[in-house]
Amino acid sequence: MTTTHPALTAEEEALLPSAEDVRHYAEHGWYLTKKLLTDDEVDALTAATDRYYDGERDRTLPVHPPKLAYWDPSKGPVQRHNDYVHVEHDGIAAILRKPLIGAVAARLAQADEIRIFQSTLIYKPPISGEPSNIVPWHFDKHYWSSSSSEKMLTAFIPLHDCGEEMGTITMVDGSHRWSETGADDTVVRHFAERDRSQLEEMLAENAAHNGAQIRKIPMVIPKGHLSFHHCRTYHGSGANVSGRPRRAISLHLQDGDNAHREFPLSDGTLAAYNHDVLVRRTPEGRPDYADPDYCPVIWRDRAQQGG
Repeated sequence: MTTTHPALTAEEEALLPSAEDVRHYAEHGWYLTKKLLTDDEVDALTAATDRYYDGERDRTLPVHPPKLAYWDPSKGPVQRHNDYVHVEHDGIAAILRKPLIGAVAARLAQADEIRIFQSTLIYKPPISGEPSNIVPWHFDKHYWSSSSSEKMLTAFIPLHDCGEEMGTITMVDGSHRWSETGADDTVVRHFAERDRSQLEEMLAENAAHNGAQIRKIPMVIPKGHLSFHHCRTYHGSGANVSGRPRRAISLHLQDGDNAHREFPLSDGTLAAYNHDVLVRRTPEGRPDYADPDYCPVIWRDRAQQGG
């Protein structure tokens, strides 16, 4: 059942992106928010993720999709990625579903409705030289080829102050406006399955194709603030040399118009996403990316609610 949301408070309204902020996002492909989460909310989220790592679940996925990121202690002290935390843990979901986050996303994407697409809990250990800590340049739309929307975006939510020494997320400024060259079917494979040098080369080739300079902008994010980036913005992150773990959630968001589409690959198969084996089916038999169990609405414009 879809949940509707009350109007934001006056204090929350003041935290929404301004018209200038929306123009900045359209031009640069990223946006740093004001303080959207209180310290108490961030601390509650941190405590919930601690319990998650200790094995607490409110429910588990009925099946594990083939490309699921799902760290467990047997994998050792590598960078941890755990998908679907908004499904499996209600304490985490309670913060991620805050309407203000959806309202900010809606304004940036210029959409009437925002649903969660995916959530990934991330833990970057403070281990010098750990290769999994380096996230090579990529953009998310490559992995969402089975999604029809070009407005999808991601909120990166650190659980503490997050700067360059922690290997913060880093954007390639304006790269969402580039036309792409040299792409083939391999781009639908996750960066963890790709050669890092190949991804560096792809970034350089695309910049040259567009006559663009590669301008890397590290996101320096205070506790309670978020960074947003467009689904076609190249981004990555470096080593964590801070001596402390870097903890965050990547909250991937979709506008209300997004739906499954067929995206043929050269081998005759279709691009797929993990949702495709989990979500309900539409009347036409396609995966339903509006399934409220996996893709809940977190913001809907009040005019669309009839309010």
